[in-house]
Amino acid sequence: MSIITNINKVFDHRIRLGIMSILMVNEYADFNMLKELLGATDGNLASHTKALEKAAYIKVEKQFIGRKPNTRYSTTKLGEAEFKKHINALEKLINKQ
Repeated sequence: MSIITNINKVFDHRIRLGIMSILMVNEYADFNMLKELLGATDGNLASHTKALEKAAYIKVEKQFIGRKPNTRYSTTKLGEAEFKKHINALEKLINKQ
């Protein structure tokens, strides 16, 4: 088995890595929170959340708070497992185990 076998291509981009990192330590995060923490544009963040949603790594909930739309994100069980596997693979690569 190759040392990079468990490195997941879906997490290659820094924005996706950031989204998952934030969601792993928070129950959920809304669009504006992710945008602010990551310094991403609306379009950039939207495309990366869409890619993570398509892979079934995050769950998207749309709601209204008052009259304002609010989109919030959380990890799925699959997303948590795959992200942990990815981080473990990176640590092994760094430590060359």
